[in-house]
Formats: sequence, structure tokens, C-alpha cells
Amino acid sequence: MKKNFILLLFATLFFSGCSTDYEVLKSVEGVVLTADSSAKIVGETITLTVKDNNNSDVTGEAAIFVNGTAIEGNTLTSSEVGDFKIRAVIGTVSDTLTVRFYDGSETNFVKRVLIEDYTGTWCGYCPRVAYGIELAKQHSDHVVAVSIHRPSSNVSSSVYDPYNYDTSELENTLGAEGYPKGFLNRKTQWNFPEPENIAQVIGLTQGVNPKMGLALETSVTGNTMNVNVNVKFSSNFSNLKLVVYVLENGLIYDQHNYTTYYDGFDLLEDFHHNHVLRAVLTPLLGEAINSSETVVNHVYTRSFSVPVPANVASAANIEFVAFVIDADGNAINVREALPNVSQDFEEL
Repeated sequence: MKKNFILLLFATLFFSGCSTDYEVLKSVEGVVLTADSSAKIVGETITLTVKDNNNSDVTGEAAIFVNGTAIEGNTLTSSEVGDFKIRAVIGTVSDTLTVRFYDGSETNFVKRVLIEDYTGTWCGYCPRVAYGIELAKQHSDHVVAVSIHRPSSNVSSSVYDPYNYDTSELENTLGAEGYPKGFLNRKTQWNFPEPENIAQVIGLTQGVNPKMGLALETSVTGNTMNVNVNVKFSSNFSNLKLVVYVLENGLIYDQHNYTTYYDGFDLLEDFHHNHVLRAVLTPLLGEAINSSETVVNHVYTRSFSVPVPANVASAANIEFVAFVIDADGNAINVREALPNVSQDFEEL
């Protein structure tokens, strides 16, 4: 009887702030379905995990469906090349997850998601998005966050922020006014309330492979930063652009908080601000990559050797983020790196 109820529920569901920039959506308990890999060679095993928004593992309580058919357990394998669509049901239905089994002849890369958090120390509702980022990072280490502080550097202004970075050129393309606002892979708005929509973020680390990976080589010596951004392609692309950020972690400054998060206190004294945007090494909307560089099996490299930004308080706390965007401005894949590292491509 219970199994029939779950199947009926699945069939029914399967087919069926500081500003006012968000449409208020009904809050629901999230179901976060992930796979340990979005692509495996035929005969290998993909393991599925189901969690709630609070990162509690509920895999054992969930019903998992592959191409519409319930399976036993939480692992999947195939002897044939192909894509499989997966959903999990536990009180509600997860987003659809696509995984692929391939014959070993194609190159796939780990898929990461970019969160750009438009925030302000003066903005009492902004801790909501910050808290959502913390939850998302607990779910997956494939989440890359950038905290863009806005909107005024004028110390006399009521919206003064000591870490303000002018991103008006980018914000004007988003169609969302006010703060806070969180955007995923540049162009997708993170649904309100963000901490209850973690599945939307994690879903962008899953599914169809981007066929593009990044690897960074970084160093900070004295007052000089050296960054090599390497991009490898396993398919042909065109009309791509590169964006490279310099961030800073561990900045301490009071944060207003009108939310129930962080125990509901206002002020949050000596709040730790991380992933704070301090400089952009490319144009904010991206630097064009010649199409001759974006072909299968080719590695494109862009190198930078520049001074540490004057607004950086501690060079030891620098972080680099590089991502590639398509012709519509959507981030295809992203990578982050601390200073003095040499990354390999994350090939699957």
C-alpha cells in the first residue's frame, strides 16, 4: 500500500527583503538529489544521495526513479551508452537529474556552479543569501561563491559599504533591482527564500556535462599576483568569454541582520565576510576568446601578472575565481583557487 501511494504521489507530482526584487514564492521543504559523478564509463557504478535542505541524509527513506521506474537501493550502472533521468520522492519530488554512461572515448569534466551574491553590510536582509551559501557549500564542494558588496563607497551614505565594488554594468543586464539578490551561473536568479531552495543550486552541479574544464596556476609573491587560467575543451565552442575575479576572505566588519538566520541578532558584530570581490582582471562582462582556441582537445591559456589590488587588506587571504560564459552571458563552468597552487583539469 505504501509503495502504491509513493508511485501515485510521484505520478501526480512528476506531471504536474531590502528590496522588492523577488517574487515571493511558496516555501517548500527541499529535496536535494545528487550523484557522485555525472558521467561514468559503462559498467561502472554511480551512487545516488538524497538530502534535505539542512544536509541531512534521507536516502534510505526516499524512493528513487530512473527513467520513470523505481529502483532498489541507490546505485545505478549500465552496460550500454546512454543518458538516464533520475528523480527522488520523499514527501515531495526532487528536480530531475541526468547522468550519462559512455564508452570511454569522450572527455568529461567536473561541473561547478557559480553563485554571485549581491549584498551589503548595511543590508539587513542580505544575511539570508549568505546563510543559503553556507548551506549550499555544506551540500557540495562544487559551489563557487562570489560576494559582491554594493552599492556605495561614500562614507556619509546610509548604504555605505567599505567593500563596495561597482558592478552596475553587470547588474543592469540582470533585470532585478535592489538587494539582496543571488544569481546562479550569472543569469539565473536564486529563488526566494534562498536557504529553502538549495536544490536549485546543487542541481546546477549535476546533469549534462559542460564539456569544458578549467585549471588555475596561481602565485602571490610580494606585491605581484601571477595567474594562468587554462581552459580545456572536449567539444567545439564559439562566442565564449572569460571572466577572472580576485576575491578576499576573512574581512571583518559589522553586518546588519533583519532575518531569523544567525540567531536573529542585529548587529552581527565582527561578522566574517568571505569571497569578497576586490578586482576583475578581465572586463566585467567577459574577455572574448577567439573561436580558434575553443575547439575539441585544445587548451586555451590566458596569463596575468599584475599588482595585488590596493584595496586588499591581506594578500594571504586572496582567492581567484575564473569562469567561462557563453554568448548569452551564462557561466558554463567555473573554478576557484587560492594563491600558490597548480591545478589539474578535473576530468572524469
